[in-house]
Amino acid sequence: MTGEMRTNGGFRSEAAPLAGAAILQIVPALDAGGAERTTVDVAAALAAAGARSLVATEGGRLVGELQAKGGVWLPFPAASKNPLAMALNVARLARLCQREGVQVVHARSRAPAWVALGAARRLGIPFVTTYHGSYSGRTGVKVLYNSVMARGDVVIANSHYTAGLIRALHPEQAGDRVRVIHRGTNLALFTPAAVGAGRVEALRRGWGVAPHERVVLLAARLTAWKGQRVLIEAAALMRDRGLNDLAIVLAGDPQGRSAYERELDALIAARGLEGVVRRVGHCTDMPAAFRAASVVAVPSVEPEAFGRSAVEAQALGTPVVVSDLGAVPETVLAPPDTAPSQRTGWRVPPGDAPALADAIIEALGLGASARDALARRARAHVEAHFSLERMIADTLAIYAELLSGPPSR
Repeated sequence: MTGEMRTNGGFRSEAAPLAGAAILQIVPALDAGGAERTTVDVAAALAAAGARSLVATEGGRLVGELQAKGGVWLPFPAASKNPLAMALNVARLARLCQREGVQVVHARSRAPAWVALGAARRLGIPFVTTYHGSYSGRTGVKVLYNSVMARGDVVIANSHYTAGLIRALHPEQAGDRVRVIHRGTNLALFTPAAVGAGRVEALRRGWGVAPHERVVLLAARLTAWKGQRVLIEAAALMRDRGLNDLAIVLAGDPQGRSAYERELDALIAARGLEGVVRRVGHCTDMPAAFRAASVVAVPSVEPEAFGRSAVEAQALGTPVVVSDLGAVPETVLAPPDTAPSQRTGWRVPPGDAPALADAIIEALGLGASARDALARRARAHVEAHFSLERMIADTLAIYAELLSGPPSR
């Protein structure tokens, strides 16, 4: 990395190269989500490094936090997907960048990325993108629309899986400019010492979990590809094998998918799991949720671009069972890729309810010493590879690199 490293507010910053620099991030809105959270985290680190940390966005619930941490909100219609409006926004963003002296533009979503690309090329300043997920679309028009995320002078992928997708789908645009920076976890929040027993007990009571029940948690929005149906089928298998002290908690917002809610409720009833499987809605205290769980399941049936739940659960020392699919295997050490004595969780074939049940039972069956050893390994694994500090340092190093010389295109 370039520049002198210093600590400020918990982040290591590229202080010297970035001091006084104006870096603009653009995102549709600052509401809940991985891209939005990362925008605020990077903005805070830029401010701590002495940079002018600018975010062009329509607004959202995280704007207050952004401003409290030193970021500057620039109201901008970044969510517009109307082609005419986007074309007009190119000139509008270029004027904004000129006025603010912006030296690097970083886009985190497709529609604003096209606007940012046009403005950056017009002004001759570096353009960075972050590919936060695998974008759907097989038609030529949709592939072209998605390709903007591979057109940065640096293209940040949030996992090796995502990097492979970028290179496969957009080889002409991406070239050799792809850099992998895994999403970072705030280890000061996701640590057992920071989660008091009162928070855990309050959450369990809110979920209707009895003191003797062990929680198997799936924390994800209610959508079919997140694998809720697979976990329900696995719950029926575990009950049939005599595990009668489990509470299967589905924590997630349906986001208007009422038909899927009804489908899940019908499956729960058909398997006789009323009172065992609980849909508890959105959870606002995820550290306490992962601490309350005996096992965290990530049974996705389609590829995850990263897999935040698995990382955060491991940071808290909770055993995880994940689908061996997409980017999640990058975050969980398990045989055959590592020795059983080095595992940090379990991987199972996607959509395989019996295998999921077997792995959950094995995780629940760990003795105290084995569980403690697993927790220590998992925490060390997350600290080494998936910390917020590491993500921030790697991202700021890219900005410093681009500021040091013109990008090659």
